[in-house]
Amino acid sequence: MIELGIQDDVAHVTLNAPERLNALGPDDLRALDAAYAEAEAAGVRALVLRGEGRSFCAGRDIAGVDPATDDVAGYLDGLVTPLLRRMSAFPAPTFAAARGAALGVGLGLLVATDVVYVAEDAKIGSPFAALGAALDSGGHWLLVSRLGPHRALDLIYSGKLISGAEAVAGGLFSRALPADEVDAAADEAAAAAARGATQAFLASKRIVAGLRDGSLDLWSSVAAETQAQTTLRDTQDYHEGFAAFQQKRRPVFRGR
Repeated sequence: MIELGIQDDVAHVTLNAPERLNALGPDDLRALDAAYAEAEAAGVRALVLRGEGRSFCAGRDIAGVDPATDDVAGYLDGLVTPLLRRMSAFPAPTFAAARGAALGVGLGLLVATDVVYVAEDAKIGSPFAALGAALDSGGHWLLVSRLGPHRALDLIYSGKLISGAEAVAGGLFSRALPADEVDAAADEAAAAAARGATQAFLASKRIVAGLRDGSLDLWSSVAAETQAQTTLRDTQDYHEGFAAFQQKRRPVFRGR
């Protein structure tokens, strides 16, 4: 079950199937995609994704899946990849709070989120060695780009999981916190972002995505920064930020 709540310009999306560790079947993926679409239509200025219970997301729900007739491409290309693209392109800062397992598709959800706070004892990695399957949902890119090919393949071949603290130390995610502090930290960060200069955040989000995907190098990113600054100059928040600085007061941003 996927739940969506919106309050004070922040969308809260919850994976709420703790009895199956928030594993995702086709209907869950469609519901999660719809929740992001609804949040986008509502014009929220930040979004928080979390999992109910002791696990963030244990990956694909394979209970009852027959390998002989499994529509792998339909699940991954038809449902998972479009969802991850929607999440990655969401037009506001996004945050995730992850406790327990974040595996397979669950790991992909974190890859597609801007800022990820994980519990220090969270379990991250590739459990596919025991299934005869390959890591998916962007997991190879994440592990190789942050840990390097040798460490990535060590984790893939062994099926060993790393803790949230190890994942953050390796550069996979943003911050590692005690499990009982993760949700509050993500909520606080999202609330602060929702009060910020949304258009400036989105400009940086686009530049970071270009650097991540390899479409920008140093000098093209400098050019993109100049273009972004030139565009932001005409926004209300840019004028408000400068006025607040000159008047020695806190700015009040409207996201416009």
